[in-house]
Amino acid sequence: MFATLYIIAAPSGAGKTSLVKALVGRDNRVMVSVSHTTRAPREGEVDGGDYNFTTPETFRQMVEAGQFLEHAQVFDNFYGTSREWVEQRLAEGTDVILEIDWQGARLVREAFAEAVGIFILPPSRQALEARLRGRGQDSKEIIARRMRDAISEISHYDEFDYLIVNDDFDTALGELASVILARRQRLEVQKSVHQAMITDLLA
Repeated sequence: MFATLYIIAAPSGAGKTSLVKALVGRDNRVMVSVSHTTRAPREGEVDGGDYNFTTPETFRQMVEAGQFLEHAQVFDNFYGTSREWVEQRLAEGTDVILEIDWQGARLVREAFAEAVGIFILPPSRQALEARLRGRGQDSKEIIARRMRDAISEISHYDEFDYLIVNDDFDTALGELASVILARRQRLEVQKSVHQAMITDLLA
């Protein structure tokens, strides 16, 4: 199996979701895992597309059945990654991205030691707060809580393999794509893909 499982984490407001969406839009060999969540859909979100929306009771039943690769509480809601879905995509040769927090990342690495971790940072506290306020969705109290949670999330940046600062979006996207490309150029991967050509060259 030469597909890679990527764990991409970031504090809320760092631009992780936008970067991942742009990456998937230009690379058809990578997919984003659609998490299960107990939170209510936001305007424009599609069940099964953005998230698999479920009830707290159903979520608990899935946890008890061992159906999640990882699951965690984020703010007041629960999120989980389907173990079966991820394993199927990797077996098919498709790279998979998990957008999860540092807690989930630890759990995933217990099951997939070869998973690659990428952490996205904002360029400054000021920029992070400005992005959170710019959404226009949350009250001052919620923004303050998100800022506290963001600092806590950032404190775990050194548990990841790669670090990308999202100051300029296009630059950050290019750096993210470069990590994916470099993984695909590993000797073991290219040797498997081009074995016939290599054999012919050496004949």
